Amino acid sequence: MTGSIDKIINTLIDAKQPQSEFVRLMDSFKDPYLVLIACILSLRTNDRTTYPATLRMLKLAKTPEKMMNVSEDDLAMAIYPVGFYKNKAGQIIELSRLIVEKYDGKVPDSIDELCKFRGVGRKTANLVMTLGFGVPAICVDVHVHRIFNRLGYVKTKTPEETEFALREKLPVKYWIPVNSLLVTHGQNVCKPINPKCEICPIKKFCDRINVKDSQKGI
Repeated sequence: MTGSIDKIINTLIDAKQPQSEFVRLMDSFKDPYLVLIACILSLRTNDRTTYPATLRMLKLAKTPEKMMNVSEDDLAMAIYPVGFYKNKAGQIIELSRLIVEKYDGKVPDSIDELCKFRGVGRKTANLVMTLGFGVPAICVDVHVHRIFNRLGYVKTKTPEETEFALREKLPVKYWIPVNSLLVTHGQNVCKPINPKCEICPIKKFCDRINVKDSQKGI
């Protein structure tokens, strides 16, 4: 990687790439419960599908106390066609009940506790910490994992490995904004296949690891 991480992050900030409606919605949430259930919907589902599904879900309930009393069929119907919508409906109602009964209606503010909920992994837990609680944590999804490896900033094989590698070297001041910033860059420019290197604002810093010549767009 050529150049400092500060230059890369600040260049992406200055680029002001268009965010998806779902990313903007998630960034607007300050309630850890809303971040949690919206993130669950987003798993293995694109933002175009997740965004309207989230809005439909929130018309049914916005608190764990109300959500635990929604029927699984009604919730499943509201969030369709997100991936695994029936399983996610059951999962959201179950964790809502646990939050009320075990955590006094409050989402736990620790990654370890969050990961005890069925179907909640480190990606979701970290996002709840950053967007819901405003606590520095590193949410690594496929975009963050791909882009940091393409840059040559880390050399990892899985998103979880990337998270822990970034915890060692990424300045803490970037932990909260880095997910939405790189998700947006990944959706607009640094795509999994045929990345748009010719218009990439950070191409001069990038080692283009595992990007074939035919993919580089230059």
